[in-house]
Amino acid sequence: MSKAQETENKVKKIIPSKLETGFQQLLYKTIGKYIPKNMTPNQITLIGAIGGLIGIICAFLSKINPLFLIGTILGILCHLICDDLDGYVARTRNMTSTAGGYFDLLTDILHITYLIIALSFAGFVSFKISIFLVPVYALIIFTAMNYILYLKEFLFPRLGPIETHLFFIVLCIGSILFGTTDIVNIMRVGLKFADMIFIIGGIPMYYEMIRLQIQLFKRLSKRDDEDRKSK
Repeated sequence: MSKAQETENKVKKIIPSKLETGFQQLLYKTIGKYIPKNMTPNQITLIGAIGGLIGIICAFLSKINPLFLIGTILGILCHLICDDLDGYVARTRNMTSTAGGYFDLLTDILHITYLIIALSFAGFVSFKISIFLVPVYALIIFTAMNYILYLKEFLFPRLGPIETHLFFIVLCIGSILFGTTDIVNIMRVGLKFADMIFIIGGIPMYYEMIRLQIQLFKRLSKRDDEDRKSK
């Protein structure tokens, strides 16, 4: 592949979140430089996926004992760290691939989706509330995939991976402390600690998801108009 083709196919990475940028730089300067030379980005993604899976299993088991959520927190941290380091290894070692990017985004969707389901199963989140949050992160990732596919941009939402993972860590810590007991009652509807966190975090996530989709639609429509005029 020529340099011109490489430049054309290169995906531009856009990270609006300063917290995400700072966290990535910290990881690159600490853990990143100690990653073995023979380790591939997909192997790092797989480690993160396994960590996330263990965290999900612990979330299901927290129905027996809330302290299993400590394992969930560790799984979330493992997934978060690997989610940033796989891209770092891919870029610095010239190992980027379309399949690797797809694998990374797929594990993100599965991890968050089943984590929400597990927390709802364990009783820390009301089903009627969790059902509205399940599709949000998947739709954000779906939108990100289309930015990559059509605009060659890897656009992180303003509420990026680190904000999402910290959201679930706070939720797990609060669930350990408060359990499945209703904390407040609003119009005769009892809300658990995790319910309130879901509502507080879910509203801006919905807004961001809708904003990114509208922005993508407008940019694609503009490009379609330009293509028709150029013919």
